[in-house]
Amino acid sequence: MPDSHFPVTRSDGLTVVTTPDEIDINNARLLSEALLVAAGQPVVIVDMTGTEFCDSTGLSVLVQALRRAEQADAQLTLVVRTPGLRRMLAVSGMGSLFQTYDSLAEAVDAARAHQAAGPS
Repeated sequence: MPDSHFPVTRSDGLTVVTTPDEIDINNARLLSEALLVAAGQPVVIVDMTGTEFCDSTGLSVLVQALRRAEQADAQLTLVVRTPGLRRMLAVSGMGSLFQTYDSLAEAVDAARAHQAAGPS
């Protein structure tokens, strides 16, 4: 079970993994565990609303989770609001890999619309 710093919640086919203020080499394993708990779900939203910093280890964990989701024909999106994390994603080039939203409500609405539209 993931650490309480990376809670995983499920509701109506959506799974939300909430991240702490920092993700780095010291806790990236816990993020990986939380994302593995969420794996296999049709929609996983990583709520990084309060995350100010994510190092390359954390970014690598997110990319691995995205690849797993794509292989399972699932959706993994990020909620990113802080300027520092937005910049980190942009500078690393990884921002273009992920569908990102400004708020959890926006991400949930988009996921529900996608689910309602059915398979493409």
